[in-house]
Amino acid sequence: MTRHIGHNITELRKVRKLSVRQLATRINVSVSSMEKYERGTRTVPPGVIAQLASALAVGPERITGQPYLNGAETDEQIQAVIPDLRRIMITYDNPDALPSAPRPLAELAAEARSVARMRQDGRYVPMGPLLPGLLTELTHVALSARGAEEQRAYWWLARCYRASNSLAHKLGYHDLSMTAIERVQWAADRSADPLMQVTAAYLKAGAMLRVGSFPSARRVLEGLETEVSRLAPEESLSDQQLAVQGAILLKLAVVEARDGRPERAAERLADARAVALFMGERDSEHYEMSFGPTNVRIHEIAALIDGGDTEQALARLAEWGGERGHDEWQPPRGIAAERASHHHIDVASAQLAEGDRARSFASLRQARTISPNHTRFHPTVRSVSGTLVRLDRSRDEELAAFARWAGA
Repeated sequence: MTRHIGHNITELRKVRKLSVRQLATRINVSVSSMEKYERGTRTVPPGVIAQLASALAVGPERITGQPYLNGAETDEQIQAVIPDLRRIMITYDNPDALPSAPRPLAELAAEARSVARMRQDGRYVPMGPLLPGLLTELTHVALSARGAEEQRAYWWLARCYRASNSLAHKLGYHDLSMTAIERVQWAADRSADPLMQVTAAYLKAGAMLRVGSFPSARRVLEGLETEVSRLAPEESLSDQQLAVQGAILLKLAVVEARDGRPERAAERLADARAVALFMGERDSEHYEMSFGPTNVRIHEIAALIDGGDTEQALARLAEWGGERGHDEWQPPRGIAAERASHHHIDVASAQLAEGDRARSFASLRQARTISPNHTRFHPTVRSVSGTLVRLDRSRDEELAAFARWAGA
């Protein structure tokens, strides 16, 4: 077993010369919860990780231990693409020369579309090696083209930088992730597409959320919601605009939940539900936002879990499942694999918190079936599987093998 999050918290707490009680007081959790976090017998929620990072004056990656350079991820050699991405992001407006002319924009756009699909499905291993060459070629086309072709090249470049952001974030290179978000904004500003510009700012708000800057994230997202409303006269928003607006509302719900404001989170979810209803309750993926009734439900569960109400989250899933004769509600087939996988990872964490270890492990297995790359690289999976092994007295080899696969 590798070092778990609790080891990192303990080490950093001692460096800062804080007692368990002092640290617990700083982040407003009970001493018993803090002790369980440090022992590795309770999973640390994402919102608490952000609070701990702030209280201990470190980045969230110091808490989670990312990037995971000594775990199972090295089997995939996915880390090898990181140096090339760093170089490309530094030379973004003055790229290295190509050995031959870049491919036509139509061909590059087709590959970029495939990369975007891989990102949504969490297939980082096949996606990663495609990014450096694709980013370089698109940059050369964007810098040399004029008019509509230039704007279209920048539009696709923004989407590829978004994929780079996802890869860097999932692997734990948060500095590179932030640089990628800046590059998304740079390309989006040159695409002449207001919704792409909104998307870039939405990604920045997500980064603010991850580091616990809840007021800043809230201000950005509220501004974006207003901006989307201004894009159409007399509030006659297109499906694309509605999908982006709905995604912003869902992100606001998560901000409110992690900031300890459950009533406000419920209001944001109600607003998002109304947008989904107005769109005809169809799931959509405009601007890679995965918005619709399914994602509203996923965020409703996530908001409860982030707010610490794991019992209510699981009860809600059972209630929705019972409506269709099932024990638990499941996202329907066809939704972006990363989104569905993320849901099962959240549920696994909640089930562990409620003491249902068998179902927690079943949810982790389900997440892996849906999106193996996303599951393997997720810090919550590493944390939950490691905790399950530490609590296991039967020496379950399947569980132990899963934890080894996840690098726990």
